[in-house]
Amino acid sequence: MLEIAIDLARQAGALLRRGHENGAGTVANKSSGVDLVTEFDLASERLIADGLRRHFPHHAIHGEETGGELPTAGPVWVIDPLDGTTNFAHGYPVFSVTLALLIDGQPELGVTYDPLREELFWAQAGRGAWRGEQRLHVSATGELRASLLATGFAYDRASNPDNNLAEFSHFMPRTRGVRRAGSAALDIAWVAAGQLDGYWERGIQLWDMAAGVLLVREAGGVVTTYSGQPWRPGHRNVAAANSVLHQELLHGLQTARCALPVLPD
Repeated sequence: MLEIAIDLARQAGALLRRGHENGAGTVANKSSGVDLVTEFDLASERLIADGLRRHFPHHAIHGEETGGELPTAGPVWVIDPLDGTTNFAHGYPVFSVTLALLIDGQPELGVTYDPLREELFWAQAGRGAWRGEQRLHVSATGELRASLLATGFAYDRASNPDNNLAEFSHFMPRTRGVRRAGSAALDIAWVAAGQLDGYWERGIQLWDMAAGVLLVREAGGVVTTYSGQPWRPGHRNVAAANSVLHQELLHGLQTARCALPVLPD
């Protein structure tokens, strides 16, 4: 299953790479003017879903663009065929393909592929996290002031007071920097690789995070909600870091959010 997932991610990545080189093609709005979909999102998801159906006809498939069932039991593939669509639509060179297999609601294997850098991140439960043939480990950074963090902003940021600005303002002067690359799947993969020390974001969907959660866990890190509950499908807030820094990350999130209404994970 892992080999097939990797092969499909590479095929979809090659499709996106060609699209990036030749223009994003047709671009349309989904829920708002900042929530975009391109013809390459759809083509990439078609490619991956068709391949999964051929190999695993009895598995469920849940994709960002075409939906599909999301059972709580049994095997289900979760697909984000183009994570970083806004970047892709503008020609900005940060986007990825990510897919994961959940069994009974838990990530069993995950693949995230960066087609422009040709970096393949993969993890399988109990087998570690890897970039190609390199074993990954989260960073050893233990202090917020020495950390490099990443985050993102949800599509409803203009209308929702819970828009991550308070958290961003809290962490920016207390760290070495906060990055906002525009692909949540790559952000969390880079935490697993130790290139980032931590990551947080609200408004996250399952297809954004399923592979990355497994990557970080298998790389020795911790992934929870803002309140410290273990992350699971259905949670829309995520915080990931090594086991030491994670506590500072959660404390900062809770401090920054104290003036906001109490919101669910």
